Amino acid sequence: MGKVITIANQKGGVGKTTTAINLAAALGILEKRILLIDADPQANASSGVGVLDDGQQNSLYDCLVNDLDPRQAIQKTETPNLDLLPSSISLVGAELELVDKPKREYIMRSMIAQVKSEYDYIFIDCLPSLGLITVNALVAADAVLIPVQCEMFSFEGLAKLKNTISLVKQGYNPELQVEGLIISMYDSRLRLANAIVEEVRNSSSDYVFETIVHRNSRVAEAPMQHTPVALYDVSSKGSTNFFNLAEEFLRRNQN
Repeated sequence: MGKVITIANQKGGVGKTTTAINLAAALGILEKRILLIDADPQANASSGVGVLDDGQQNSLYDCLVNDLDPRQAIQKTETPNLDLLPSSISLVGAELELVDKPKREYIMRSMIAQVKSEYDYIFIDCLPSLGLITVNALVAADAVLIPVQCEMFSFEGLAKLKNTISLVKQGYNPELQVEGLIISMYDSRLRLANAIVEEVRNSSSDYVFETIVHRNSRVAEAPMQHTPVALYDVSSKGSTNFFNLAEEFLRRNQN
């Protein structure tokens, strides 16, 4: 039975989608069966693994709003062992369309249950906001993975996210756990970045991954080629970071 991990942070621009694409790809290359669910209408995770919205394909919207079997929307990617449930711009209106549905917070959970046994890990890439789609992703998850950018606003947003997770646990998903915090977009030359790393590790020592994801030009360039950095430049520092992160993730999940 696959483990469902929602990648979330209410602060935008902290590396959620970059983490989702590249961690999922690294795990796929390491021979784990991975499903990446793109729950952001901008569909950046979809394009980042090579699936572009042509307006004709089935998407997460159809699964949530029209009860489509997710197998009819899931697509294989060029990355070994990595499948994608794509997003589309239609997802913008999904929150309004789901409001009157019974058990609206549990719709994504029920959808994922149909394919959960077919994967080792399922990652959900979320919007940087707390709407009904994000709540669905948190209710569907076994754990939350939190990228934290090395800047003050991202660090300050942690307390808000922890409060959100607590509310979801109380109201909808008591089994929800924090998978860990990933320090992302790190530049060792900056004093502030080093101060944020120290502060995050001091305040959340039980959760922080040892692997740090550095700022890297190859990671930034890979989305323009619609491919994970591991396929774009496997020898780059960014690719190495994500393979190290994937291996640390697997060690944590073997305990």
